[in-house]
Amino acid sequence: MEKRSTLTLPSAFDPDQIDRWVRFGREGGAVFLDYDGTLTPIVDRPELATLSDSMRVALKRLGERLPVSIVSGRDITSVVDLVRLDGLAYVGSHGLDIIGPSDSGLREELALDFVPELDRAEHDLRRKLDGIPGVFVERKRFSISVHVRRVAVSKHNQVNVIVHDIQHAHPSLRREGGKMLFELRPDIDWDKGRAVNWLLDATTYDLSTALFIGDDLTDETVFRLLAGRGTGIVVAETERPTDADLRLANPSEVYELLEHLSHIAGQTKRADGWHYK
Repeated sequence: MEKRSTLTLPSAFDPDQIDRWVRFGREGGAVFLDYDGTLTPIVDRPELATLSDSMRVALKRLGERLPVSIVSGRDITSVVDLVRLDGLAYVGSHGLDIIGPSDSGLREELALDFVPELDRAEHDLRRKLDGIPGVFVERKRFSISVHVRRVAVSKHNQVNVIVHDIQHAHPSLRREGGKMLFELRPDIDWDKGRAVNWLLDATTYDLSTALFIGDDLTDETVFRLLAGRGTGIVVAETERPTDADLRLANPSEVYELLEHLSHIAGQTKRADGWHYK
């Protein structure tokens, strides 16, 4: 199946989509949301991507009416601390770390055996990248991100080569890309899409009732999972291939859609939350 382009997708606010959101709010569905670039704007350093008060209120209100999960590449402790809402599920490290809502007992950690190798690779990266202005190495529990947003464009290839060489020296890790970053993570067959499917399998919800909103290349694993079954919305203002169905331009539009869904679900007095098998 040929990929679509972000900028040719219909907007989630197109009149043709009104019935979709009415059905979703009234009949109920599971909402999955990326964090950086989706709930918050992209910023130079990860610790600056704080959730606005209005977005937190919108998430809280929606989470009281529909099951909501935050699906992030960040460490799970980081995204939990940033969102600070009970009753939501959290997925960290691109799916490798999962915590269900506080009353669910759901918990999954898939890469504990890789931590020593990640420690060694982090040491090598910091040593080799030291001296390149603007580079920022972010160690997460189950991955290492090398951010180049503040690095001169002329130095990006040098960083790329170093990350490539260190991945080659640590073959149990694989190299991934993202928005202005390179990443090393455990080379296992698991990603955000697998994590979303794992959560759905633990509940009474299924792919046809799932909505996912994300902006990055790593979110494409969820879009592929939902293609032809659920609903995928890419947050994008530039063009690239995607498996999403619809588009939103920025986190402000994400906020508007979440408020809209919450309003529809509230009109039907939904307070279903999570249902477990």
